[in-house]
Parts: sequence; C-alpha cells; structure tokens
Amino acid sequence: MLIPRRDTGFVHPFASEITPQAVYRDRRRLLQLMASGAAGAAMAAWAARDALAQEGGAPRPGKLAALPARRSAVDGAATMEKLTDYKDASTYNNFYEFGTDKADPARNAHTLKTRPWTVEVEGLVKKPGKYGIEDLLKLSAQEERIYRLRCVEGWSMVIPWVGYSLSELIKRVEPQGSAKYVEFVTLADKATMPYVGSRVLDWPYVEGLRLDEAMHPLTLLAFGMYGEVLPNQNGAPVRLVVPWKYGFKSAKSIVKIRFVEQEPGTAWNKAAKQEYGFYSNVNPEVDHPRWSQATERRIGEDGLFAKKRKTLMFNGYGAQVGPLYAGMDLKKFY
Repeated sequence: MLIPRRDTGFVHPFASEITPQAVYRDRRRLLQLMASGAAGAAMAAWAARDALAQEGGAPRPGKLAALPARRSAVDGAATMEKLTDYKDASTYNNFYEFGTDKADPARNAHTLKTRPWTVEVEGLVKKPGKYGIEDLLKLSAQEERIYRLRCVEGWSMVIPWVGYSLSELIKRVEPQGSAKYVEFVTLADKATMPYVGSRVLDWPYVEGLRLDEAMHPLTLLAFGMYGEVLPNQNGAPVRLVVPWKYGFKSAKSIVKIRFVEQEPGTAWNKAAKQEYGFYSNVNPEVDHPRWSQATERRIGEDGLFAKKRKTLMFNGYGAQVGPLYAGMDLKKFY
C-alpha cells in the first residue's frame, strides 16, 4: 500500500518522513484526487495515514499534548471540506475575556490555568455532581468531529475537533422531567482573564440550549482540536461546539452546567436582545443588523479574487437538525 507524501508523490508505507499536519493535508489532497478519478487509491492512502496517526506517528500541529481520537460515526460529523490551517484557527478568535481584537486571545490567554479544573453539574438532575477534567476526559471515547464553524460576523472556518457528544454526560446525570433547558456558565476569573470586568458583557459569559438541542448527537463537548488538547485561546480545557449555530453559542472554558425549567438569559442576548436571539441558528435569510448572513468569508481564502461562499441554512446541518425546529417561525425565533 502507498501513502501520500507532501512533495511529489508517494512513498513506501514504512518511510520515516511524516510531515507536520500531514493527516489533515491528506484530507485536502483526497478531495483533489476524487475529482480526478483516483478516489480508490486516495481512500486507501488516507486510511493508512490515519492508522499511523492513531498510533501517534504524526507530528502535532501546535505541539500541545496529543489527544488521540477515533473517527466519529455520527451522521454529519465529518465534512470533507478543506480544513482551516491550525495557525488561523488558533490565532483568529473571539474570546472577550482576553480582549476584543481577534489576535488578543492568542496573545493573552497564556495566563489561563487549566489544571486543576472542575465542572459542576447542578439543577434539575437526579445525579448532580462535580467532575474533574480528568474524569470528563475518560467519561466517553474521544472522537474526531470535522465541523464547519460560522461566526455571526460573516466569517467561517472548518475545524477538526476532539471530544464526544454532550448527551453522554447528560445521560449520566439523568435530567428530571421538568428540565427543559441547559445553561452553560464559563470561567470569569479576573486574575487570569484580564478583560473580565470590562463593560462589553455581563460576566460570567453564559450560554444555553434547549434540552433536545443539547441532547442532539452533533452537540459536542470538546477537549481538543487538530489531534491535540485545546489551546487556551480556543476554550481550554473544555468547551461546547454546536455546529449549526453561530459560534458565540459554543461556550468556552466551561465551569458549570445547570439544568433549568425556564429559558436562561445568555450573554449576548442580555447585551443586545434585538441583535442576538436565544436560538442563534445559522440562517442566511435573517441578517444581523451589522452583518449580512447570506454569504460568508472562509478564513484562509482571503485572496484578491476570493469569492464569498453562500451561507447554508443551519450551516449545512439541516438534514440532521432541521426536525428540531419543525413548525417554528425561524425569523421570529432567531
């Protein structure tokens, strides 16, 4: 069997050179080969490289601790679109606890202390409790999920996350019948987060989902990305990823998960209710007052002649999540 190499072609499977980010680059190469009719050989090559990656043979893009993961079998969990470069995904961020400029989190988040870390589960559950990050990492098998990420500001990325469905944790704590929503409370530590206390938002940053949204298999409790643990600026050590909603719904650095009966107030909804609805599903037909949602700019495709992409309803996950909103007026419940 042959495996791809980053230069001109293919090498023997026992060759020692496995280049940085090779696993992810091969995914992009696969798309090109499929277009040229070489899908069978490419699939075999991809499988071989994935096997090496699972054995720890592939260098890590950010050189953080490795977080191995199996390929997910969840429907919709692996888009074949070109991945955003790790550098872009880890340096172009919204994380207002560390500053409002896109580069601020990467500059400032080194102060965040992610060990020890505890997530408290409380509210309308039969089994409330506190989970150390080590316990959460072992609660279910880690999976790779390659999701589109769409920001309400009109830009997007494609990121390979590592984690497992939030439903795995929810099932363990056994919500009571009166629980209708899940609230996520994030860290607000002035000692390690220099912009906590600023007037931009009401701290701590809080987000929420309807219980059926939280239970959907695509809703991810994420601990890593690109085969490594999460960088601080991306929400270490544990965050939410809800791929059919705008990025601000995916709470970072979570410290509390609360099950409640009433719709919780969320950070951006409280800050600007007319601009940020509770649901915040990606919807090209409902514009934000400052940003059109009809198209998006994919980070890494910023050339002079790069065209914007058309935004997909539910960010392209309509087949999986559309039934959650059957009969709802999505212009009213934005």
